[in-house]
Amino acid sequence: MFLPTTKKELHQLGWDALDIILVSGDAYIDSPFIGTAVIGRVLTDAGFRVGILAQPDLQGDDICRLGEPKLFWGVSGGCVDSMVANLTASGRKRKKDDYTPGGINNRRPDRAVLIYANLIRSKFKNTCPIVLGGIEASLRRIAHYDYWSNAVRRSILLDAKADFLLYGMAERAVVDLATALKDGTDPRDIRGLCYSAPERPAEYLALPAFDEVSGTGKQAKKAFTKMFCRFYENNDPVTAQGLVQLHGTRWLIQNPPQHHLSPDELDHIHSLDYQLDLHPFHQPQGDVRALETIRFSLATHRGCYGECNFCAIAVHQGRTVVQRSRKSIVNEAKGLIAHPAFKGRIHDVGGPTANMYGVECRKKLHKGSCSDKRCLFPQKCKAMQVDHREQLRLLEELRQLKGVKQVVVSSGIRYDLILADSKNGLKYLRQVVRHHVSGQMKVAPEHCQDNVLACMGKPGRESLLRFRDFFNKMSAAEGLKQFLTYYIIAAHPGCRQQDMQAMKNFAQKELKVLPRQVQIFTPTPSTWSTLMYWTGENPFTGQPCFVEKDNQARERQKAVLTGPVQEAVKRQGGGRSFVKKRCQR
Repeated sequence: MFLPTTKKELHQLGWDALDIILVSGDAYIDSPFIGTAVIGRVLTDAGFRVGILAQPDLQGDDICRLGEPKLFWGVSGGCVDSMVANLTASGRKRKKDDYTPGGINNRRPDRAVLIYANLIRSKFKNTCPIVLGGIEASLRRIAHYDYWSNAVRRSILLDAKADFLLYGMAERAVVDLATALKDGTDPRDIRGLCYSAPERPAEYLALPAFDEVSGTGKQAKKAFTKMFCRFYENNDPVTAQGLVQLHGTRWLIQNPPQHHLSPDELDHIHSLDYQLDLHPFHQPQGDVRALETIRFSLATHRGCYGECNFCAIAVHQGRTVVQRSRKSIVNEAKGLIAHPAFKGRIHDVGGPTANMYGVECRKKLHKGSCSDKRCLFPQKCKAMQVDHREQLRLLEELRQLKGVKQVVVSSGIRYDLILADSKNGLKYLRQVVRHHVSGQMKVAPEHCQDNVLACMGKPGRESLLRFRDFFNKMSAAEGLKQFLTYYIIAAHPGCRQQDMQAMKNFAQKELKVLPRQVQIFTPTPSTWSTLMYWTGENPFTGQPCFVEKDNQARERQKAVLTGPVQEAVKRQGGGRSFVKKRCQR
């Protein structure tokens, strides 16, 4: 059964009231890929009564549809930051939304977390605690640069006047919070929780205050860089300290992160009773595009140690990969096969990076992420032993399931990891080429120029060309007409017009194709690339970094690969599908 969305459904379950109401900027898709659904299922599994208000109407009393919860309101903007969902990199309104019925972008407000929190306060005076969660809240939990207002904003917890904020994936933290509120105990020592107070815990590490980092001058931007570096360094649950940041007269207090779930805990979350469908409440409004991609897909793990500078997964999910057991994944696949709409094709087997499944540094698991180096950039760390055997076993087992015609790996693949595995890397690629590509394989070199790649934290072109050659030879040997699709970012910090022209020349000469999957860099909160965009400085070198901020010039960079600027300007909602960001939750 779905979780209730109306009073009628509530009464059908024999419930007179709810413990928790979750409010989301997405439609209610009951799937392990949808954060609100997962949190609802986890809380229900722990014995709490949970309802969901998905994309509530801002007019009238729709927010009152389920009444008032006993314990707390959980507020999320959805699977994507609402400003990213609603506006392009050039500031134009997106026409489409993959998480809204009918696909029309008309249900999710800008700054959805703030709007929903204010809406609750307006209808329910002196209500129970409002708790923020999801990626929008998680990445905006400290003072942060906001591209759409071109300013440093306060913690979203304080702007929303909420009681608590749960950051990261939050399954364990949300149960701890619900239990504390039910038992009447103080929840303020829960890991993964933020709150505000007039005093600070003495043992917590102080970030530069909001007043220090919110200006536009050189000193303020230096303070902002110091703040972000300290924040990022304290994101690993094994080594992190608690953090505080003064906002006016109140302190934002961030407890250390929750420890990563164990594989058994992750298996259990994926075994819960998801309906793999859009709730009937939404169906009269039309289909939801996201469901097409996620309904028959399998998430094998979470976390990513690639740490691309423009990506927030390392902050939200963590730099440590936590994998599910093969048994759990295969059991979930059997459930997909039994679904009446299943037609034999598993659309994806992966995670933030598909071929990180089964590959993690043992030292990191016990001592935490290294503070002085990264796992893969500028070169793979020697301590990271890469072996694709676990993925080969998993894919083989899935292929052999009765009722499965094809298993596709459509999540991103790190080609540098394949090349780093001297024993099984090419064997893995051969199996992917033979069985798991649906006409095209998507790879994300993002650029070809060394100066731009260094700002992105991405590997150089040599590994891309080696991978391309292996892919083409293997496809030809199998008699398959398959090709690579390349994702490129234009106007990233460090990228000038001549760098995009060099990218075009490289693509035409070496890749023999002109990439069309090009997006303009969008500065989103809590990434290194956004830090570079705001400060104009590379934090890793301390040197000035060119940043293109003129929208027309940014469009021209994209148009080098995609065509005339006039055509680019006409496009609405361009760039990559939001569904591909689903694993961020």
